[in-house]
Amino acid sequence: MSHKFIPVCEPCLAGNELEYITDAVRTGWISSAGKYVTEFERTFAEYCGVDYAVGVCNGTVALHLALVALGVGPGDEVIIPDFTMIATAFAVCYTGARPVFVDAHPDTWNIDASKMEEKITKRTRAILPVHIMGLLCDMPAIDKLAKKHRLFVLEDAAEAHGAEYRGRRAGSFGDISAFSFFANKNLTTGEGGMVVTNNADLYKRSRYHKNLCFPLEGGREYRHDDIGFNYRISNLHAAIGLAQVERADELRAMRRKNHALYVEMLSGIPGISFQKDDNPDYLHVHWMNAILVDEKEYGMGRDALMERLRANGIDSRKLFTGMHRQKALERYGCDTRGEYPVTDMLSDRGLYLPSGSGLSEMDIQRICDEIRVFKTSELK
Repeated sequence: MSHKFIPVCEPCLAGNELEYITDAVRTGWISSAGKYVTEFERTFAEYCGVDYAVGVCNGTVALHLALVALGVGPGDEVIIPDFTMIATAFAVCYTGARPVFVDAHPDTWNIDASKMEEKITKRTRAILPVHIMGLLCDMPAIDKLAKKHRLFVLEDAAEAHGAEYRGRRAGSFGDISAFSFFANKNLTTGEGGMVVTNNADLYKRSRYHKNLCFPLEGGREYRHDDIGFNYRISNLHAAIGLAQVERADELRAMRRKNHALYVEMLSGIPGISFQKDDNPDYLHVHWMNAILVDEKEYGMGRDALMERLRANGIDSRKLFTGMHRQKALERYGCDTRGEYPVTDMLSDRGLYLPSGSGLSEMDIQRICDEIRVFKTSELK
């Protein structure tokens, strides 16, 4: 019996997305001006618990724009996790600065705050933590270290819409923060991003540089004092984003429910483990349901399991390759020497399973049965 293919992630567009985007098309407001841009920015800032938000065309440029607003540039260094998506490092490179890597924590998979201080030099300008898979980093420790060394903090919250630490949401801890709204994110616009902050000056700088450095006030004259970027988000994408923010709590609950089902159905299988999530101070939003596969205990390696799942109509993805393994960053001039054992372990053993908000319990049961059946047969 053949089953339907289960993709690794599908957007959940079951709210007012079609109504809003149709309105934008019907009224002709399809570019970077329009009511949906301003309303999306306002509601998302409110959702994050910050004062200001600036919509942009994707999450990578949100990071770059935030770094530009902070004044990061050539000669500077920025502390980033070794275990992250390459866009984090590339955004630093765009400024002419150099990313400096810190290994992951073996339990949370986030940047290991205890290993950060040894990487700080006279050139360090900022710390850029990434909330991996939707679990907030140890922001109290990071903020304390940043204050000690007078460094900026830029949160990469691309995977963490609505994640919390003691009721305070992702994006509200750093001097400035960046989000992505790619199609696989908990909240999506298809392509899009957002810079958020409580600092009025950083907000103004972000708005200024995202729109080719046109003056923020007065009439438009084609005279420019600084190098700017065309990083605007369209009213069409913002229309989708507004509809998503209206359902943000519902979509978050769906991801958390699906993760709980995965944990329940995969519990007790030797060699299968999850990112640690047992601290009640943190609310994890589970952007992706990632597992680690210990070949000795499970009896099959990560790659073989992925092939098995694919053969049975189930998609999956490997976890990130460490920044110290990236030829592009080595050629750029980053120091890729040293040992990053936790990152290498996560990269070698990790995969994420289908994780869309709208995934059905039946689909999750089928995925888990496929993982469980191999080990069960081995034990017989």
